[in-house]
Amino acid sequence: MIFCPAGGAGQADVCGTVLVNSRIVGGDTAPEGAWPWQASLHRNNFPICGASLINNQWVLCATHCLLNTPTSSLLIYLGRQTQEGPNDNEQVRGVAQIILHEDYDERTNDNDIALMRLSSPVEFTTFIRPVCLAAPGSDVPAGTEAWVTGWGTIDSGVPLPSPQALQEVTVPVVSNSDCNDVYGIITSNMICAGTENGGRDSCQGDSGGPMVSKNATRWVQLGVVSFGQGCALPDIPGVYARVSQYQTWITERVTGDQPGFVDFVPGTTTTGGATLVVLSAPLLLTLLPTIFTSLVLM
Repeated sequence: MIFCPAGGAGQADVCGTVLVNSRIVGGDTAPEGAWPWQASLHRNNFPICGASLINNQWVLCATHCLLNTPTSSLLIYLGRQTQEGPNDNEQVRGVAQIILHEDYDERTNDNDIALMRLSSPVEFTTFIRPVCLAAPGSDVPAGTEAWVTGWGTIDSGVPLPSPQALQEVTVPVVSNSDCNDVYGIITSNMICAGTENGGRDSCQGDSGGPMVSKNATRWVQLGVVSFGQGCALPDIPGVYARVSQYQTWITERVTGDQPGFVDFVPGTTTTGGATLVVLSAPLLLTLLPTIFTSLVLM
């Protein structure tokens, strides 16, 4: 079911749809246009985090990416394929407003979610489209196939090789119980994903970006990249803000067209949009000062 809250038109007709053939034929580089909601957040002209487009003027991100950051220092790129251009299909916007979650806990990274309002609306194209968001009560069992995308490093401290093309990786969802056995701080506001053998993950530079899964014909954002212990280590999942916990928080703050929220149903995931890819090196997240010695804010 796709629905939008009362009080305005929504993104139900367009969210989570991809207009190009996104089937992966090999490698870890995402086909151009395969993830049209992916945004790149730059501070003082340097990429720091990912984000996701949820309507024509708002993006979803992680609070830890935006602490003590003035809007004047930020640019958001949409429709971008590589960080070293040219990117003929991209649109760039400034940031008019930052909304951090008021209950963000820097010690545990609970409520690591944020919103940014773009300086002006973007035009939807084949390469720029909003993602659907998981609605409250969405059932995401352990083992659900999810995808994470970003321009993060390919190993701790190792930058993505030129031309720094958008990367993609698939990871299975891990139960909160098993995840808490690793971290001891996992709350209902978090969702985890990773593999027993490691080798596939998000990490430094990907923070704030989307973790999505396919619900029938639409892609639904389940999580926002938050933190982890190292990257792509065996039995050490990455941790994400659980999007389905935040519908009220998001809709009370977003102006204009409301995001499209989807009741994610397990078992409706299809394989038509992607084929499993095992990366030769982990996909990684933005390294910020850590609260726990061994934890990395993605």
